[in-house]
Amino acid sequence: MTVREDPVVRTNNGDVRGTWRGESARFLGIPFAEPPVGALRFAAPVAARPWSGVRDAREYGPTPQRAQLAEVTMIPEPTIPGDSILNVNVFTPAPGEPADGAGLPVLVWVHGGGYTAGSPASPWYDGAAFNRDGVVTVSVSYRLGFDGFGWVPGAPSNRGVRDWLLALEWVRDNIRAFGGDPDRVTLAGQSAGGGAVLTLLTLPAAQGLFRGVFSLSGVPADISPEQARAVSESVAERLSVPATGAGFASAGEAEVFAAQGAPLGDLPSSGIERLRALGRFATEPMPYGPVVDGELVVDTVPRSLASGAGRRVPLVMGSTRDEFSRSLGAIRADLDPLDPVIALETLGVPADRRDAALAAIGRESTTTAAGRVIADTLFRTRLLEIAEVRGDGPTWMYDFAWRSPVSGYALHCLDIPFFFDALDEENVARVAGDAPPQRLADEMHDALVRFVVDGDPGWEPAGPDARSIRTFDTREPEDDPAALARVLSGRPARTATR
Repeated sequence: MTVREDPVVRTNNGDVRGTWRGESARFLGIPFAEPPVGALRFAAPVAARPWSGVRDAREYGPTPQRAQLAEVTMIPEPTIPGDSILNVNVFTPAPGEPADGAGLPVLVWVHGGGYTAGSPASPWYDGAAFNRDGVVTVSVSYRLGFDGFGWVPGAPSNRGVRDWLLALEWVRDNIRAFGGDPDRVTLAGQSAGGGAVLTLLTLPAAQGLFRGVFSLSGVPADISPEQARAVSESVAERLSVPATGAGFASAGEAEVFAAQGAPLGDLPSSGIERLRALGRFATEPMPYGPVVDGELVVDTVPRSLASGAGRRVPLVMGSTRDEFSRSLGAIRADLDPLDPVIALETLGVPADRRDAALAAIGRESTTTAAGRVIADTLFRTRLLEIAEVRGDGPTWMYDFAWRSPVSGYALHCLDIPFFFDALDEENVARVAGDAPPQRLADEMHDALVRFVVDGDPGWEPAGPDARSIRTFDTREPEDDPAALARVLSGRPARTATR
C-alpha cells in the first residue's frame, strides 16, 4: 500500500506542511500576523515574517479563547495556549496552484463568541463537507475582548477588525496556492462572527476582498466612541490602573480578562430579574465589538447600508427561532405560571403591541413566548431593518426553526452543524439528540454551498419588506416567520408573498 505524503504548499511567507484526510487536506495554525504581545499588544496587526524551511501546519495554533459563554453557546471551543493567536486554518480538496488557472470558490469563516470568547479550532468549523462539494474553507482568529476592541488612548481602535482585514488580505494573496480563487471569496460567520461579516460588508477598507456575505444570527455591534470610552474607564477602575495606554499595558492578559466582563456574564437567578436582564441584553449595546470611530469603521452598519455601501454584494442573513431561550431554562418554574402579558411587559413590549405579539407567537408557554420576544428583539427586528435599507440589493433571509429534542428549542448555535453538514461532530448529539435530521442538514449545507458557488442560496430574495423568508425545519413552515418581529418593530403585517 502506497503511503501518501503530507501535502506541502508554498505561501508568500514560506512553505507549510498539512495533512491529508481522505480526498482533502487541512493546513492548521498558519500565522497571518506576528504575535500581538509586548509592543504589538495594542497595535495594529503586523504581517507575519517569512520563515525558512517547511513550517508544520498539522495542529491548530494558539487561540485567543479564554472562556466560553456558558449561558448561550453550545459549541466545543478548545483553549490552546500560546502567543501566536493570529492564524488561519485552510481546508482544501486541491492543495497547490490550479493547473488550469481556475481556482475553487472560497468560504472564509469568522467565529462568534460575543467578541470576548470563541475559537476557530472548534470541530464544528471543520471544512471537510465543503471540500467534498468543491469549496476551499478558511477559518480565522482575531483578538478578543478588551485587547481586540477596547478603547486604549494612543492605540489604534478596532484592533480586532484590523485582524479580520489582514486575514482577508492573506487569503487574497495566498489562497490560490491552496487551490482557491481569490476573486470568488464569500464571508460567513455566526453570532459575533455574523455581526463581523456585516461590518465588513460596509467597510471601505474591505471592499474587493470578497463577493458575498452569509450572516448567521449576526447583528452589528456599532459601538459609539463614548460607549467604548466608558467601558474602558470601567475596566481601568477594576484594574486599579489609569485609563491610559501605559496603564492598560501594565496589566497582564489574565488580569484584563478578569476585569473586562462579558455579555450575559452574571445573570440574576430570580425569574423576573433574569427576564428583565435578558430584555436589557436584547436592546442595549454590547460592551465590545466594532467601534464607529469615523476612520476605519466610518458609520453604523444600517446607515452605511442606507448610503449604498455593499449594496450590490449578495447577502444572506437569518437567525434561529429561539436563540437565547436556553438562558430562561433555569427560571421556567417561575415564568410558566405567569400570564404571558406580564412577561412581555417585563421585556418592555409596549402595551398596544402585546396582544398582537402574542397572536404572532401562537399557543406557547410563557417561557417560550418570552424567549421568542428576546430573540426577535435582538435579531430579527434588526435583520428586517437591514433588508429595508438594502432596498433592491440582492438580499435573502432564512429562519432556523427546528426544535432540538434535547432542549425543545431552536437555540443559538444549533444551526451551525447543519450548515457545516457536521452532525457527527463532537458535542452535536449532546445538543441536537442522537438522530438530528440529516435531510435538513443536506438542505442547509446545500444552500450555503450554492451561495458560495453561484451567489444565490436557492430561494426568492427577501426584498425590502422581507416578503420571502426561507424556513429550515422538518415541520410545515409558518406563513410569515417575521410576523412577531414586524409587531415588535412597529412594521405593518406582510400583505404579499412571492
